[in-house]
Amino acid sequence: MKATQLSIPDVFLLQPQVFGDTRGFFFESFNQRQFDQAIGTHVTFVQGNHSRSARNVLRGLHYQIRQPQGKLVRVVVGEVYDVAVDLRRSSPTFGQWVGEILNAENKKQLWVPAGFAHGFIVLSDYAEFLYQTTDYWAPQHERSIIWNDPTLAIDWPIGRTPKLSDKDAQGKLFELAEVYEDM
Repeated sequence: MKATQLSIPDVFLLQPQVFGDTRGFFFESFNQRQFDQAIGTHVTFVQGNHSRSARNVLRGLHYQIRQPQGKLVRVVVGEVYDVAVDLRRSSPTFGQWVGEILNAENKKQLWVPAGFAHGFIVLSDYAEFLYQTTDYWAPQHERSIIWNDPTLAIDWPIGRTPKLSDKDAQGKLFELAEVYEDM
């Protein structure tokens, strides 16, 4: 596995070694030892999730203010633009974001540590998105920042307003959002 530290140093883009021939391909989608070595700490995943979304669906920017979740995310069908926003007030990259194209062809994964908001927009006709989390879903602690927040100014690669859930359409502005004070 090749691990690339992104402009926010705690976020990593992971590229597996893919073995392919005329029959298809094989790769390890997760190896605990290699993953821990790549990110520099041990992480335990407790929940796996799978979503399917149509073109132009934007999910996010989600986080849990208590029981924060680290997420290891990947796309198994289609393509998305995936974004992580640093919400750790004491971080030198507080309020900054990174974005990466993840798709079934490149097989890349993004490690989004606890303390970040996360979201993605579907660029293909549809996409199936898998992610493992380091803590359980806790809807009472879930928060959302609006996708088009002017302070964050995320450069989403879209030409029109995305399709949002009611919850995501009600997301708060970054300047009004609860953030992590002690991470």
